[in-house]
Amino acid sequence: MNEVALDDVDRGILFLLQNDARNITIAEIAEEVDVAASTVRNRIEDMEETGVIEGYFPKIDYEKANYPLHVLFVCSAPADEREELAASILDQHGVVDVREMLTSKRNIYVEVVATDTRDLTEITNELASMGFSIESSEIITNHYTRPWAEFEFESADR
Repeated sequence: MNEVALDDVDRGILFLLQNDARNITIAEIAEEVDVAASTVRNRIEDMEETGVIEGYFPKIDYEKANYPLHVLFVCSAPADEREELAASILDQHGVVDVREMLTSKRNIYVEVVATDTRDLTEITNELASMGFSIESSEIITNHYTRPWAEFEFESADR
């Protein structure tokens, strides 16, 4: 894995994008990090190309979107199949997020949404048939995030 050297401007841009990428303009970011808008645009493009910025995703309230069951499955998968299984499960009905963990047990976290218990049962059966051992399932009620404070830009005049 290649590391990318980030300076204070890059970190400030990342902080502001994490805070609210949809509602902030390049000009507003430029003003906050005290550089030209073209510099911000170039920096964002560079961070996208190097993989520092992997994408931009909406935060969805699944219950309001008529998917009342939002569940986190904590699973175990054989270590030698973990990466392949984690990638393949994304194609399954209802799966919205997969996290691969560096542990021997409880090494895959699968977030799913479902319309009802029948739908959830089908998803559960699919996980099991793919080779996952389901250790627990938890209903998600809320999900909170915040920008990582280490990215916050602090100019010399603040």
